[in-house]
Amino acid sequence: MSQTVRLTVAQAVVRFLAAQRSERDGEQQRLLEGCLGIFGHGNVAGLGQALLQDELAATQAGERPGLPYVLARNEQAMVHTAVAFAKQRDRLQTWACTASVGPGSTNMLTGAALATINRLPVLLLPSSTFATRSAGPLLQELEHPVSADVTVNDAFRPLSRFYDEVRRPEQLTAILLQAMRVLTDPADTGAVTISLPQDVQAQAHDWPVELFDERVWHVRRPPAEPAAIARAAQVIRSARRPMVVAGGGVHYSRAEEALAALCAATGMPVGETQAGKGSLLHGDPRLLGAVGSTGTTAANAVAAQADVVIGVGTRWQDFTTASRTAFAAEGVRFVNLNVAPVDAVKHSGVMVVGDARESLVALAQALEGWSVEDGYREEQERLWSSWDAEVEAAHHPSAEVTAALAPGLLTQGEVLGLVNELSDPRDVVLCAAGSMPGDLHKSWRVRDRRGYHVEYGYSCMGYEVPAAIGVRLADETRDVFAMVGDGGYLMMPTELVTAVQERVKVVVVLVQNHGFHSIGSLSQSLGSQRFGTSYRARGADGRLDGQTLPVDLAANARSLGAHVVEVEDRDGLVAAIHEAKGWPADGGPFVIHVQTDPLVHGPDSASWWDVPVSEVSELTSTREAFDAYRERKTGQRAYLRPGDPQ
Repeated sequence: MSQTVRLTVAQAVVRFLAAQRSERDGEQQRLLEGCLGIFGHGNVAGLGQALLQDELAATQAGERPGLPYVLARNEQAMVHTAVAFAKQRDRLQTWACTASVGPGSTNMLTGAALATINRLPVLLLPSSTFATRSAGPLLQELEHPVSADVTVNDAFRPLSRFYDEVRRPEQLTAILLQAMRVLTDPADTGAVTISLPQDVQAQAHDWPVELFDERVWHVRRPPAEPAAIARAAQVIRSARRPMVVAGGGVHYSRAEEALAALCAATGMPVGETQAGKGSLLHGDPRLLGAVGSTGTTAANAVAAQADVVIGVGTRWQDFTTASRTAFAAEGVRFVNLNVAPVDAVKHSGVMVVGDARESLVALAQALEGWSVEDGYREEQERLWSSWDAEVEAAHHPSAEVTAALAPGLLTQGEVLGLVNELSDPRDVVLCAAGSMPGDLHKSWRVRDRRGYHVEYGYSCMGYEVPAAIGVRLADETRDVFAMVGDGGYLMMPTELVTAVQERVKVVVVLVQNHGFHSIGSLSQSLGSQRFGTSYRARGADGRLDGQTLPVDLAANARSLGAHVVEVEDRDGLVAAIHEAKGWPADGGPFVIHVQTDPLVHGPDSASWWDVPVSEVSELTSTREAFDAYRERKTGQRAYLRPGDPQ
């Protein structure tokens, strides 16, 4: 008869999670690094008690807790921290997140969406109301008029790759095993949500002791079918102007060397998505940089004439395809190397379903002896040289540009350029929303495979500060430079307190431009005249066009415990970056406050993004924008031609 141990459901969850490990290529690591949380009446007596018990037992034994606990300040933010950690660790490790009943748990919904959209693993443990319904209706309980078993946690269902609720202790074992399967599945991963009613968390049960044995989850590298590789190679060999688009799957598979070898041998150029940036390092002759709406003119010029496009680990987001206008050649065909069939099937491509690294190695063997013409290689290098000169001009603006700036202002390109030049090659630049992701995508010179971290699947304002904590926790040998505008900062500055609490060094470059720079520019281009995008007081006419708001974000950061340096010129920024680099590893957050001119833009990508414009309007600006929009729409492609060789 199996031996048992009597534990509450919450105690069993903590003990089980502490024993899980992941493995790939012979390397093992903890699957769950710890638990981020905020306690309330839904989890304080359940998971809170279990985590306390775990910590006290470890402290008394002089050991690390099985599931170390970190107190966060915002439930959405703690999911961002966990997701960024998982991304930096190539999806092999993550954190659990616990929140209380009601708003505490639903605050995690945005983080769940971000994780699932970006294919990044995170374990969410939202608390729920009583499974027994013995005291209902409870504080913060949803009373659905036609379905009494519906709770607010059901909102996690469409946002999670796996969702279940533990309504009886006997259900827990099967739910935990399925949850771990999804967390470690490279094709199926995302947010994993286990809803825990607060009464069930505290219930005791006799558990089989083997449930808590160390368990290793092997992260698979599925090889592609040889026939699929052969079909892909046949299509590529027929191409005169092939192009590779590298997505995040290159990094998660650690396929950078395999990609570089393939492109060096064949001469195929590489454009990068946001998640795939850094797949080839700056200076590689086959690298054309970002592609699509925020792409380089080099990559987009090649994309416009490419006859075969090989997507590696990309989900073909609209920014990558410039809303299906970037790849404009008549009859262009796609080859999709992806571990997930849902992504491999897109754009009618030849489907090569398998691990990115294994697929690239196999494809290189199938293409042995084949190469593009020398003239195509030379064209790539000319285009890149021209673009790189534009980036240099943005990083080092001319005297004419700087003379036109108001005192105390720099250009955004100048700020990004200085951080790029003065940070170490292994340091990580991090961003998520606003105009900076586009400028970083186009102009940041990546010098290390893990030196670029921009969340652009959900492009979630407020991601930057908590995510910087996650990246730093994932690798304390790298400094993290979180680039955040005032709009994004105001969404979620509170995690600076968590960085102070945990003595986590993160460098936040807070760019103040008094409004939504990116959306202001978009509004202007769509004929909406930057309406509602500037941080202004309401004027005498009742409109938000008065004086700039007297908001002191530097003082705000100081009040949260961060060390803050305010800079007013280029020399001041240089000095601040040097000071940040010398800041102690356990010194907590370091904030550099710098003001920029929102009307000075980075180099143009000569591309497009489909955002509909009002068909009818009384405004001349909107009518003109609609005429331009209608013209752009004519360039969209359906990408329906079968990619398989006939």
